[in-house]
Amino acid sequence: MRTGTTSATSAIFAANRAQGSVIFDVHQVEGLTRRHHLHESGSLRVRFPSPEADGLSAVFVNTAGGVAGGDRFGIEIAAGEGTRLSVTTAAAEKIYRAEGPAAQLDISLKAAAGAQIAWLPQETILFDRARVSRHIDIDLADSASLLLCEIVVFGRTAMGERMLSGEFTDRWRLSRGGRLVFAENIRLDGDIGEKLGRAAVARGGVAIGTALIVPGDEALVERIRELTTSFGGEVGISSWNGFAMARFCAQDAGKLRADMMAVLGRASGQALPRLWLN
Repeated sequence: MRTGTTSATSAIFAANRAQGSVIFDVHQVEGLTRRHHLHESGSLRVRFPSPEADGLSAVFVNTAGGVAGGDRFGIEIAAGEGTRLSVTTAAAEKIYRAEGPAAQLDISLKAAAGAQIAWLPQETILFDRARVSRHIDIDLADSASLLLCEIVVFGRTAMGERMLSGEFTDRWRLSRGGRLVFAENIRLDGDIGEKLGRAAVARGGVAIGTALIVPGDEALVERIRELTTSFGGEVGISSWNGFAMARFCAQDAGKLRADMMAVLGRASGQALPRLWLN
């Protein structure tokens, strides 16, 4: 009887989980970047505001209103040769408390020769006892360029809430010209609040971020380091294997966001998506 009850409960839980996927590609039409194929399913949607110059902007919307345990979302984007694509989200993504399996987020970005792709979502906010596993896979042609940022906030700090426990797993893979140039796995679980308090982890920080810039070299690193005195949190940047990476950590999510905006602006020289400025 208990086994049957447990199985029934699990089936009901699985049936009520949100799922969503978006797959699309862009290509050039008379020198302009335009949407080509698009497939949407579930609660995930993408919208394309009016084209800006020769590039294209995309905005993701999760109509489920957030992500809960057991939810599954997938995104696949391919930027064709010579295209310019900027991607963001309509709002910060909230990851709610999970009673069962972790939520799964899978992101795949591909850029052909000469393409420029900017992956600039707004913050991911983890509620207390949230559980999420995210995979980000990036495949760039040798001459493609990438501007990518991800910000994770542990708790709704503006509401005085902190993430005390839960699970956060993040797996990144970056290939360039068919060669793996960067791989990283991050896992925080159990008493996350206590771990973030450790000096070797975050020294009490509640927000972390990463910016990945391709191509990137020491000259770019030095230009970004000129901003050091204006940062509100801790920022470290280095370059290797033809790309640059900046790491962010702050005790205030707003300060980290400001630091990220400054670095991205210095790295690209282009305006950030208007939604970032709201």
